[in-house]
Order: sequence, then structure tokens, then C-alpha cells
Amino acid sequence: MASVLISGAGPVGLTMANELVRYGISVRIVDKEPHRTDKSKALVLWSRTLELLDHGGYAEPFIKAGMQGHGAQISDGTNVVARARMDITDTRYPYALMIAQSETERVLEESLAKRGVKVERSVTMESFAEKGAGIEAVLRKADGSSETVQADWLLGCDGAHSTTRHGLGFAFEGSTMDSDWWLADIHVSGLEPQDYLHIFWHRDGILAFFPITPGRWRAIGDLGPASGSGHRADPTLDEVQALVTHRGKPGIKVSDPIWLSCFRINERKVKDYSRGHIFLAGDAAHIHSPAGGQGMNTGMQDAFNLSWKLNLVINGIAKPSLLDSYSIERSAVGDMVLSNAGRLTDMAITRNPIVQTLRNTIVKFALGFPQIGHIVADTMSELNIAYPVSPLSVAGSPHAHGVKPGTRWPEKLPADITKPRFSAIGPTDVAAGLAAKFPRLVEAAASSKHADPRDLILVRPDGYVGFAGAASDRAGAEAYLRTIAA
Repeated sequence: MASVLISGAGPVGLTMANELVRYGISVRIVDKEPHRTDKSKALVLWSRTLELLDHGGYAEPFIKAGMQGHGAQISDGTNVVARARMDITDTRYPYALMIAQSETERVLEESLAKRGVKVERSVTMESFAEKGAGIEAVLRKADGSSETVQADWLLGCDGAHSTTRHGLGFAFEGSTMDSDWWLADIHVSGLEPQDYLHIFWHRDGILAFFPITPGRWRAIGDLGPASGSGHRADPTLDEVQALVTHRGKPGIKVSDPIWLSCFRINERKVKDYSRGHIFLAGDAAHIHSPAGGQGMNTGMQDAFNLSWKLNLVINGIAKPSLLDSYSIERSAVGDMVLSNAGRLTDMAITRNPIVQTLRNTIVKFALGFPQIGHIVADTMSELNIAYPVSPLSVAGSPHAHGVKPGTRWPEKLPADITKPRFSAIGPTDVAAGLAAKFPRLVEAAASSKHADPRDLILVRPDGYVGFAGAASDRAGAEAYLRTIAA
């Protein structure tokens, strides 16, 4: 029996599989497609996702395959409105890693193969049923034959049309924006600097360019209100050039298209991400505007959040109630990303000239302040994602440094990547005592430049602060750990 069945082998399912397998959990991962995508699709890995990949020991192959993006430039076609820099963030990865989704999936699938697991392709999870403390699923293969499998857990990473979500009967609440867009994966000349995102806020709509590799870019543009419910014809290269000439700065030339497509933006989300032994992640749980490039990263971070918790529960180290925090934490993040992406889209496509002038003036003024530039960079890079309202975020007695429970811990912790453990940071004897009392749940960490010696901090396996209290509050830390430990 497979401990975990994963339906869907896109970036989210592959991340989930890699994380579980590195923890020693038996997985089976299936996907209805015969091959991984050959399209660029989701284009960026943000700093926080790279940090989490680094926690697992496999960030380097992505960095080798990608291109560093160091900022974004917004203009109106003639004048630069504002610039936002990424190199001001406090992270080991102060940039956006521009990488085609086809490459992201390749790296993830190769990493999984090295761990001894192969994706089962042309295999569709046709249906499933909850059976006692697990699930029973029917898998349909390419030759038409079927297989009934039992698993302890089912993880639905099967996209916007998720069979898992439909089987659970969860409502996918939201709407489709009443506008048409096109995207073009093309070669471009005349855009500098090449390591920046270029956004043109033209009076007739937005035009944006995202670097993929030197000379190759993703361009997107909105085409105004949609006419009818049918799919708009994909653009031609001449149509793309015409819009680029109209909205962009002079001298931009497009050529050699790799992928041209029209699309509409959906903004939808489930309320709950789980029921019993079944969980949703990625587009199966939330879809939204591509503005900000947050979608794939949010889904991959769903996987990072769930995998360590599932490991501790499967191995009897933590109470099953630990898994309740997954939906609480990730649904709140999903709401935030959905809201932010929607606001960015509305701001970009407004055609009211008064609003456009006000928007440009405010953005130019605001990004002139370094503090606001930091906030923008931290938001885009997802470094400011936090879990302030969570059963796993607990404040102990007043502590000196002001570390807030639920916030990202900025350092990479020297943990055994095969064992998810809380890292105890504080006085040596206190940290060692907690590790001795909860040996399968806690390890004592070395002193940290980000920790005040008067503090006692427990950092979760995914690099977020769980407990924060005074160094003298060992009792508070123990009480916190007892709520988790089996």
C-alpha cells in the first residue's frame, strides 16, 4: 500500500512528492498527461520558494536552469514611472528566478527520479472513495485498463479542473474576469535592461514583458472587455507586434514565436483545503490573476507546508490534529494572494484617464521611499508571508527581540533534511533540554545572529517561527510542544 497517492504531476504535485520522499514517506504520483509540459506557463520562482527548496537541499539545479531578474520597471511608453528592485531583500536569493515552467518541472522530476520515484504518466485518477482511515482510488491507464488502489492519504494537486476537488464536493467560489488577454512566448529586441520585468501602463491597457532567457521573453497584454463566452482566437505575430508598437517604447521588435495564446483570468478558491485524509494544493484549491506571478509559488508553498506535518503524523511523532493547521494557514495565504493579484490587475487595466494619472503619480511617489520599496519587494518575493493566526503560532512570556510567532525565520537552519524537526534557539542548556525531552520533534540549534540571547524560539521545519518567548520560559515552550507531540 502506498502511504500517499498524489494526483497531478505539475510543479505542485512534484514538489509534494519530492518533499515527502526526502522525509522517507512512500508515495505514488500519477498524471493524466503523457509528458510534462513543454510550455513556459508559470515563469518565476520567488525568493521564499528558493529558500524552501534550499531547506530541502535542491535549490541549486533551479538556479543553474534559470535567469536572475533583479527588478521591475514601470513606464507609460515614454517616461519611466517607477522602478522596483529585488536586491534589497534580506534573503540568500535577492532576485526573481526567471525559469520556464517546463524547466521547473524537469528539475523537479529529475530530482524525484534520483530519489527513486518515477511519475506514472497517462494515468488518470478517475474516482476515489473514503475507506475507513484511508482512501480507495480507481486509476485509468492509457490502454483503457483500470487499477483500484488503496492509500492512507490522497493529495489532490490536479489543477483547476481537479477531480479530487469535485469528488469532495467542494465549491470553487469566485468568478471569471470579463476581459480577454493574450500571451506570447517570443524573442524580443530593444528591451533593456534584460534582467528586469518591463511593464507599460498605456492609456489603452497594459503590456508587460518577463524575461525567460537572454533574448526570449513572455509578453502579455489585455484586450479589453470580452465579447461573448467563446474562446478568442489566438493572436498572430503581426497582431502582437502591432500592440507592442502601440503600447511599448519605440524600437521593440518581436520575432520567432514559441507560443501564442489568448486567455481569460479566473479568480476562484475553496474555503477548506482538506477533509479527513484528503488534501488539496495548488490550482486545485486556488486560482487567480497571473499579476505578480504568485500562483505556482503559492501552490509549491502549499506543498512545503503540508509535507512536514504529514511526515510527523504518519510517523506517530505528532498528533493528527497538527494537520488541521494546513487549511487554516494556507487558506489565509490563498485569500491574501487572491486579493493582491486582483488589485494589481484592476490597477493595471483601468482605462479611466484620471485614475491612470493618479495611479502613476502615487506609485512614482511611493516607490521613491526605500521603506515602501522594501515592502513591495518583500511582498512580491513572498518573504512577508506569515501565519499570525494559526494554532502553531504562540507567544510565550514577553521576550526581548520582538520576534513574532508565525513570521519567517531568515536563516537556513542546520537541520537534517531527512527529518523534519523544530529548531530550538536559545540558551544552550534550555535548547538541549527541549531536544532531550522531545527527541523526535526538536533539535537544538546553534546560536543565531537573528536571535537575542534573552529569547527562546522554536522554528518550524518549514522555517517559520512557531513559539517565541523569553529565555526563561522553558515551561511555555514545553507546553507548546506537548500540544503537537503524539
